[in-house]
Amino acid sequence: MARKSLIERDKKRKQLELKYHLIRRSSKKEIGKAPLLSDKWKIYEKLQSLPRNSAPTRLRRRCFVTGRPRANYRYFGLSGHILREMVQACLLPGATRSSW
Repeated sequence: MARKSLIERDKKRKQLELKYHLIRRSSKKEIGKAPLLSDKWKIYEKLQSLPRNSAPTRLRRRCFVTGRPRANYRYFGLSGHILREMVQACLLPGATRSSW
């Protein structure tokens, strides 16, 4: 189980990303349309003034059950060992165990 503080920190980052998503997207479009370099610098300064944790690259995908940040499967949203336990318990329809 991941520490609660790290999970809560990721939740706050997700909220910040949603809050500033439109501002970030519109300013990036403006950069492409700006003809002068000085105008682009002003827009870059606007982007730099946004909170650092509002960047989408700062988000971390975590397991829904344990909060584990590594070995996550996007399709299921679970970490590897939880996925294996759920498949063995027949809790995931359509998932089969491999047999060698």
